[in-house]
Amino acid sequence: MEDRTQGRRQGPRTGPWAGEAGVYLAIAFTAAGLLGALQPATGIPPEVLQLTQLGPVFAVAGVALLWPARIGDRLAGALPALPARRGVRAGSTRERAARTAERTPPGAPGRAPAARRAAALLLTPFVVIALCAGGVLGTLGALPGTTSPALGHPLLLVVAAQFLGACAEEIGWRCHLQPLLRTRFGPLTASVLVGVAWGLWHVPVLTRQPAYAAGFLLGAVALSVILGLALDGMPSNRLLLAGAFHTLVNLGMLRVTDEASADATPMLVFGAACAAAALPWIAHAHARARRASPEPETADTITAAPAHRTR
Repeated sequence: MEDRTQGRRQGPRTGPWAGEAGVYLAIAFTAAGLLGALQPATGIPPEVLQLTQLGPVFAVAGVALLWPARIGDRLAGALPALPARRGVRAGSTRERAARTAERTPPGAPGRAPAARRAAALLLTPFVVIALCAGGVLGTLGALPGTTSPALGHPLLLVVAAQFLGACAEEIGWRCHLQPLLRTRFGPLTASVLVGVAWGLWHVPVLTRQPAYAAGFLLGAVALSVILGLALDGMPSNRLLLAGAFHTLVNLGMLRVTDEASADATPMLVFGAACAAAALPWIAHAHARARRASPEPETADTITAAPAHRTR
C-alpha cells in the first residue's frame, strides 16, 4: 500500500525510477540493433547465439555508469551469496545484514520456501513445452521445430551458448529492470511491464504476421510473470535461476516452433501454453500475499505498490 504519510523515501534507493528505466531501455534497444547488424561479420551462427542478446548487458553497464550508487541495490541477490569470512568484526556483519534487509522486499521467502520456489520455477519450462507440444501436435500433427538449424550443431555447444545468451538477457530484464520497477509497483504489475518491454525488444518478431507477433508477445509477458513472481524477494541466485529457466524454454522452442515457417499456429500455441503455466503462479502469489497481510484484503495485493513508493 502506498505510504501517504511520510515525505521521506523508505527502503532501497529509488530516485527518478522512470529516467533510469528509460535509459536502460534506450541502450538495450540500441545495442541490440547494433549487435544484430554486426552478427554477420562475426561468423557466429545466429541459430546458436544471437549477439542481440548481449544488449541488456550494455544497458546495465550504462546505467551503472550514470547511477553507480544504485546499481548494487538493483543487482542485489543476482548471484550466489558469498559465505561470511572469518574474523570479520561483528559491527561490520550487523551493518551488512542491515543493508541486506533494506534491499529485501517484505515477504521475502526463507531458505526452504526459496528452494521450493526455485525448484518449481525450473520445472515450469517442462510444463510449458509439454503443453505446447501437445497443442501443436493436436493442430498440425507434427512438430515443425525438429528441422531447426540449431539442432545441427553439437548439443553441448548449443546448450552453453543458449545459457550464455539467456543470462546476458536476464541480467538486464529480471536482475535490473524488474527490481527497479518493484520500487514503484507490485510484483505482478512490474512483471507485466517488464514482459511487454522484453517482448517488444525482440524487434524482428514484430515484423512477422500479426498472429505470430501476438503469440510471441503473449508468451513473453506470461514468462515474465512467472519469472517475476518466482524470483520476487529471492535472496540469491536470481541470475542463474532466470538464465536456466530461459535456457530450458529456448531449447524447448527449438523443438516445437519454427521461426522460418509462415505458419503462426505453433507460436500462438506457445503463447497460450505460457499463459496457462503462469496461472498457478499468479494464484499462489495471491494466496501468499493474503497470508502475509495483517489486514483484510480489499485490493489486489500483488499489484499494489510497495510501501516505499515515491512520487
